[in-house]
Amino acid sequence: MFYLFAITTVYSFHSQATCVETFNGLNFSEWREQVQFHLGVLDLDLSLTTEKPPALTDSSSAEQISFYKSWEKSNRLSLVFMRMTVTNNIKCTFSNTKSAKEFIKFAENCSQSDSADKSLAGTLFSTLTNMKFDGSYIMHEHVVEMTNIATRLKTLRMEVNENFIVQFIINSLPPEYNQFHMNYNTMKDEWNVNELQCMLIQEEARLKKGANHSINLMGHQRRAVKKLGKKNGKGKQ
Repeated sequence: MFYLFAITTVYSFHSQATCVETFNGLNFSEWREQVQFHLGVLDLDLSLTTEKPPALTDSSSAEQISFYKSWEKSNRLSLVFMRMTVTNNIKCTFSNTKSAKEFIKFAENCSQSDSADKSLAGTLFSTLTNMKFDGSYIMHEHVVEMTNIATRLKTLRMEVNENFIVQFIINSLPPEYNQFHMNYNTMKDEWNVNELQCMLIQEEARLKKGANHSINLMGHQRRAVKKLGKKNGKGKQ
C-alpha cells in the first residue's frame, strides 16, 4: 500500500512539473507564478511562504519539530521541482542555492543577466538555422514558428536580417520542395517573409493535391486489376 502511495506521489510531482512553463531567462514572471501555483497544489509551498525556522534544540517543542521537518521537506522538494523546470542551456548558470526563496531570487537576477541572454540567444540561433519542415504541422505554422524565434532573438539584441530568415526557411524545406527551391534561386527578385509564406502555402496545397491524385490513381488501378482478375477467373470456369 505504501509503495503504491509513493508511486502515485512521484507521478503527481513529475506531472505538475511538466505543466510548468520552462524558465528560459525571459519569462520569469510567468514561470514564478506557475511554480507557486503548482507547489501550492502539491502542498509543498511552505518554504516559499514562510521564513526558515530556527534550528532545533533539545528544548524544542513537538510543534516546533514538526514545523521544522515540514519546512525542510518543502524546501528540499521545491528546489528539485524548480530545477526540473529550468531550461538546460541556462541551468548551469544557477548557483547551488540552499533555499527555495534564494532559487527564485537567483532566477529573477538571471533573467536580467547578460550571460543568460547570450546562452539563450545561441540556442535560439542554432534552432533557427537547423530547423526542418517535416510535415508534422502545416507550412503556415512552420513559418510562424521560425519568425517567432527570429523575433525572440531581436529581444536579445541579436536581430536577424529578413533576407537571412527567408533563406533559413527555404533551407528548412524537405526534398519534395526542391523544384520550388530551384525556381526561387533563378528569380531576380527577392521575397520577404510574408511573400515567401504565401508561395509556400500554395506549393504545399499543390503537392498535397498531386499526392492525393496519385493515391486515387493507384486505387483506381488496383480496382481495375482486381476486376480484371475476377473477369478472367469467370472466363476460365
